[in-house]
Amino acid sequence: RLSSQHAEPDSRKIRAGFANIHEHLNYIGWLTERRAWLGGGAFTLADIAAAAQVSTIDYLGDVPWDNHAAAKDWYARVKSRPSFRLLLADHLPGVPPPRHYADLDF
Repeated sequence: RLSSQHAEPDSRKIRAGFANIHEHLNYIGWLTERRAWLGGGAFTLADIAAAAQVSTIDYLGDVPWDNHAAAKDWYARVKSRPSFRLLLADHLPGVPPPRHYADLDF
């Protein structure tokens, strides 16, 4: 929920989100083990939307890729697409991404 007031981050929600990342990465892996992309045989808006969210978390270095090989493979394929590479070039001032962030074959 957006608020017009400045508020402190809710650490309970942050912890819950971090705990849920495994469930989401498992589902991405499950889908891509059965078909080429999240929505089926073709790269679609579903892949773009999911990868945009994953890349935000990945930029902070908080994606447990070692435990989710199929999701990692899907994300590497998304990162390799020319349309997605521009996003990988964006950086937050004062917050450097992890070394693997822009690596297409991480």
